[in-house]
Amino acid sequence: MKSLFAGQLPALVLFDFDGTLMDCLPDLAAGIDRMLADLGRPPAGEEKVSHWVGNGAVILVRRALLDRYDISGTEPDIVSEQALALFLSHYGEVSGQQSRLYPGVDICLERLAALNIPMALVTNKPLPFTEHLLQQFDLSKYFQLVLGGDCLPEKKPHPLPLLHAMQTFDVQPSQTLMVGDSSNDILAAKAAGCPVVAVSYGFNHGESVAKQQPDLILDTLADLSD
Repeated sequence: MKSLFAGQLPALVLFDFDGTLMDCLPDLAAGIDRMLADLGRPPAGEEKVSHWVGNGAVILVRRALLDRYDISGTEPDIVSEQALALFLSHYGEVSGQQSRLYPGVDICLERLAALNIPMALVTNKPLPFTEHLLQQFDLSKYFQLVLGGDCLPEKKPHPLPLLHAMQTFDVQPSQTLMVGDSSNDILAAKAAGCPVVAVSYGFNHGESVAKQQPDLILDTLADLSD
């Protein structure tokens, strides 16, 4: 981490949530499959859903309805609005049941907290679900700011959430580190002008995070504070 800041510690670390700190895939897939069942459609399963997550609930639902990742050129309609309401209801019922922290996450957060480095969570996940999981897994204590995908007019890969967090802490991009698992995190960080670390696990629409050329790739967040 210090290698990205000329041997110094960052003044702020921003974390993504799903696919970076927590594996929420089983619960997300369960919510999607229950939604599809309500609509008389076959289940998608975890493998497909793992390629669809990362851009927020609305996009996830639209991808599930179209049964594909690329939804460019399509427009929202009343069916997707109904489906979104069904998904949010079902996911609310199962959220946290099978979700788990990735190995090394607790070590990473404890070390950064011991170094007195401010931390914020910047996710595309809706805020109510994010806050519920943070409380369930006793993670709220680590984050002075939590931004969900419904908190601002733009989501990652737009840089706005990252820039908003930096402004809140009065920290410059050159002093800030973004940590995520997908192209959304990497593109947002590059657009915001801050270094970015990517984890090798998580969800990146079925592609390697190396393709987006983050500044550093880690197999475990336990190595972040080295």
